[in-house]
Amino acid sequence: MTRSESCDVMVIGSGAAGLSLALTLAARNHRVVVLSKNEASESATLYAQGGVSAVMDHADSIESHIEDTLIAGAGLCRRDAVEFIVRHGRERIEWLIAQGVPFTTRTSKSGAVEVHLTREGGHSHRRVVHAADATGRAIETTLLERVRGNPNITLLERHMAIDLVSSGKLGTVPDRCVGAYVFDVEHQQVKTIAARCCVLATGGAGKVYLYTSNPDVATGDGIGMAWRAGCAIANMEFVQFHPTCLYHPQAKTFLLTEALRGEGGVLRLENGERFMPKFDARAELAPRDIVARAIDHEMKRLGLDCVYLDVTHKPREFILEHFPTVYEECRKYGIDMTVDPIPVVPAAHYLCGGVVTDTQGRTSLPGLYAIGEVACTGLHGANRMASNSLLECLVMGDAAAASILTALDTHEPAIDIPPWDESQVTDADEEVVVSHNWDELRRLMWDYVGIVRTTKRLQRARRRVELLHAEISEFYGNFRVTGDLIELRNLVQVAELIIRAALKRRESRGLHYTLDYPATDDANYRRDTVLRAGDFS
Repeated sequence: MTRSESCDVMVIGSGAAGLSLALTLAARNHRVVVLSKNEASESATLYAQGGVSAVMDHADSIESHIEDTLIAGAGLCRRDAVEFIVRHGRERIEWLIAQGVPFTTRTSKSGAVEVHLTREGGHSHRRVVHAADATGRAIETTLLERVRGNPNITLLERHMAIDLVSSGKLGTVPDRCVGAYVFDVEHQQVKTIAARCCVLATGGAGKVYLYTSNPDVATGDGIGMAWRAGCAIANMEFVQFHPTCLYHPQAKTFLLTEALRGEGGVLRLENGERFMPKFDARAELAPRDIVARAIDHEMKRLGLDCVYLDVTHKPREFILEHFPTVYEECRKYGIDMTVDPIPVVPAAHYLCGGVVTDTQGRTSLPGLYAIGEVACTGLHGANRMASNSLLECLVMGDAAAASILTALDTHEPAIDIPPWDESQVTDADEEVVVSHNWDELRRLMWDYVGIVRTTKRLQRARRRVELLHAEISEFYGNFRVTGDLIELRNLVQVAELIIRAALKRRESRGLHYTLDYPATDDANYRRDTVLRAGDFS
């Protein structure tokens, strides 16, 4: 592509949500550009181990899946969104199978071959479709192969969106999203890409915390861009910390799939004592917020570096068949999970809030859609239930594609976007400022805005983030953009949104737990925490 280009639809992000949407649109002969800030496969989808939740068994029911989701969401799920997404689960699994995704299968008593289902925390039935313990990798590689072979899709790897462009900012009404400024990492230049519709599929923001299960690309880019474009953002206080990530001094944080607990794994202290039953009747199968807080409590109470996930009571053959990825990763660090309990700690994992959308993926800015973790559809409420994330990606990718197909019938051709102006900036003289601010931001978020919060910690974090935000904005305004600066600018915006939302919610609910307001207050806070442009600078 040249320095200035146009297309029908620009998809920012290359995980399951973005790729599935792109394939649907391309099948109708629309020109789609997919941006990936790194290699296209590098997304949260690639690292998802557990699977996709969907009602596939006659003993299960749509109503049961809906009820489980509503319970996990602690009173904040939007029922219409839950019902819509759950009811379309089976058809999206069938679509993935048609694309060639190699899900794990079993032979029924009648001799029929069917998908194997496992169970995870919060689910009352086995309803998690999986490909061993590397489901995300199977989905991502299959869809990406399809995308690479599609002539209607242009895949731009190592391209980072800087900011969205709206017609209102260009002086044209009515206001709608018309494209974006994009940084070509390889050639260190900024492009303009005009599009009749734009889709944010940028994933989450785990890198705002010091310890996270997320890949390095999860820097909240879509939320930062949407906020600057004037979109409403909701429920940013609800950050899910996955209870069980591998703890080892040489290991980059590695998530240990919830299916380990679904298949009977138990959590133990260093002395071998099992502790989850004293926190919740569902024990290890309680929702993630409860399990993560229990682990955090025990670690702080006893001064522990970690706790242990024990599956040694399961047959070796079972472990090797169902959890080959986890087994091999543990073996790298001298842990044989068939005979040794695995050391684990919680880590930031999933953002339940995001850009407010309807059940068609539409944001408050016409022409702009958001799907996947970047969006807040109302499915997750105050706490996401296991394996509902990939379900949401796939259902909402399809729903947004259907809406876009209708919109393209009425939208005008892509309009010209003014070129990026670098006349007032120079090359940065001290890149250390970026790296220092990056480190400080992630550490203060971990220390003050983590699993357990207080008003004093949040206020301290807000003051420090405001100073960082001002410093980063000044740096951005004076120097040419770099990949690190683009990400840091978005991360500090996301951090501020998380803190502001957390301070507004004066109760404990789901993933937001504060010592100052430990009770749930339905009378005053059974509602979304919505932030809009103008609420603060």
